[in-house]
Amino acid sequence: MIQPSQADVRRFFCGVYVKAKTAETLEPMEMLVSQWIDEHPEYHAELSDVDAALANMLKADPSRDNPFLHLSMHLSISEQCSIDQPRGIRQAVELLTHRLNSLHDAHHQTMDCLGRMVHESQHSGRMPDGEAYIACVQRHATRD
Repeated sequence: MIQPSQADVRRFFCGVYVKAKTAETLEPMEMLVSQWIDEHPEYHAELSDVDAALANMLKADPSRDNPFLHLSMHLSISEQCSIDQPRGIRQAVELLTHRLNSLHDAHHQTMDCLGRMVHESQHSGRMPDGEAYIACVQRHATRD
């Protein structure tokens, strides 16, 4: 499994942003990332300056989203759905997308579930509970 450092992740997202802005050819993964970047213009300024992004790695601001974490979660959910892993995530996200009429909004609600699963796994020292994750997304999809 590939485990990029925080700096690697920031360089990657900033690099994709610059490549897309300059109309360079994007690899398939970069195209997917670029689509999610386009959905978040509020992050464009941070993505345009890799040096500042690297310098700000240790300056966590709890009052605002971390664009690199947020985009990483979009990418993770996209990849999970593409391979249906954990099994059932694709259908759950599709149902939620249909209910909300927006893949973007469905991802944001799925992020709540993904974040909860990761937090609980780290807190308990156990493997992530994919079934609870799927159930959480399904609950979002069936809300009235």
